[in-house]
Amino acid sequence: MASPTYSVPGLSRRDNDRVVDLLQARLACYNDLHLTLKHVHWNVVGRNFIGVHEMIDPQVDLVRGYADEVAERIAAMGAAPGGRASDIIALRDWDDYSLGRSTAIAHLAALNKVYDGVVETNRSVIEELGDLDPISEDMMIGHTGQLEKFQWFVRAHLEDEYGEIAGEDARTERGAARKTSTSKSTAKRTPAAKRTSAAKRTSAAASSTGRHARTTAPAGATRATAKKTAAKTAAKKTAAKKTAAKRTTARKRTER
Repeated sequence: MASPTYSVPGLSRRDNDRVVDLLQARLACYNDLHLTLKHVHWNVVGRNFIGVHEMIDPQVDLVRGYADEVAERIAAMGAAPGGRASDIIALRDWDDYSLGRSTAIAHLAALNKVYDGVVETNRSVIEELGDLDPISEDMMIGHTGQLEKFQWFVRAHLEDEYGEIAGEDARTERGAARKTSTSKSTAKRTPAAKRTSAAKRTSAAASSTGRHARTTAPAGATRATAKKTAAKTAAKKTAAKKTAAKRTTARKRTER
């Protein structure tokens, strides 16, 4: 791309040229990013499809707007903005987005890695622009704040109740996507095991209570039976006493 033909007032030609170089790279990044986001919008499938599908489009529009702002800033600084596909290829230091048709959660994990790269590079550019051009710095700060907010939207879909983000420790987009399928069986295995153990303990306790209830029921029946037996024994003794009394009376009458 041709060098700037002039610079903005108050900025040296050297600093102006450096700012343009930084912004040209950001323009290539933004153009690649909004194409990537649209690709995800078209290729997401599975559970949470509609939520993710509709969440992506506003970000596409936002990033396209950022590309326009950066391009106009480059033009205002006397240079020609590079908006062609060949400009993206020439300036980028990243690979093409690696997922095609895939699940919502897999795409979100991959997008999280994309945003890691975009935001990290934006922050380094902001730091350098602070010493060169506060106008361009301010523009990039505004962009980055909104990009970080959207990454939060992405991460909220990937985060579990323990604060762990699926695929966060992966090095590549595809690696992050793969980890979303394994996280279902591994990341929550311990909590599930704990819940299962608790359920088993509860079930065992219930069974133990049931067994105890069944063993105490015969004991109660035994006590009732003992009372009946005692009553019968007492009745027999009373009857025996009455019989003995009658016999004694009969003998006395005979003796007379």
